[in-house]
Amino acid sequence: MEPSGRLARAAGLCYFVTHVTSIGGLVLYGPVLNDPGYVLGAGPDGRVLLGALLEVLLALGIVGTAVTLYPVTRRHNEAAAVGYVALRVLEAAVIAVGIVSLLAVVTLRRHGADGADPAALATSARALVAVHDWTFLLGPNFVCGANTLLAAYLMYRSRLVPRFVAVLGLVGGPLIFASAVAVLFGGYTQVSAWGALAAVPVFAWELALAACLVTRGFARAAAPVPAAV
Repeated sequence: MEPSGRLARAAGLCYFVTHVTSIGGLVLYGPVLNDPGYVLGAGPDGRVLLGALLEVLLALGIVGTAVTLYPVTRRHNEAAAVGYVALRVLEAAVIAVGIVSLLAVVTLRRHGADGADPAALATSARALVAVHDWTFLLGPNFVCGANTLLAAYLMYRSRLVPRFVAVLGLVGGPLIFASAVAVLFGGYTQVSAWGALAAVPVFAWELALAACLVTRGFARAAAPVPAAV
């Protein structure tokens, strides 16, 4: 397989990894996110720690998508390609902050209960969960919306993938960014029907892009285009 073909397959697999780990991590985090008394009880720590591991893999997969695409996309627009790498790294860093905040709740539950005021302990745990909730809005919504738009623009201009795939990203990126603004100002909660609907186009974009890259690779007819935006 030629180098660009290997890079396409690697990028596609990284996108698939991000989907599996993001969904798995969110499901496993359920007790610590939804139970106000988690820090005071026995706590299914193993489940939360497994969720943290999945999110570590998620962060690595996010960076992997950008790193594997960069050698090809830079031939078409180097500034946009570098921007995509930077935004994906930023998204992964924000997610890492959320991981640390929930691991801190586990530490409080294991070592903070002895002699600590239960009310203060519960308040500290809720504050750490709130940090995770904000990172969930900033990383997978605001930053993801921006980098999706940039990547979709690159794919649309370069024709490295079919145009309909790129259009999904061109629609999904601004939509999930706008949804994040609505959540920020209290229009609705992130985990809601409206929030889920706003995320559908981005979800479809990444799945379609991953499937295209793994099964077809980059379009052979794609040629470098002027970098003007």
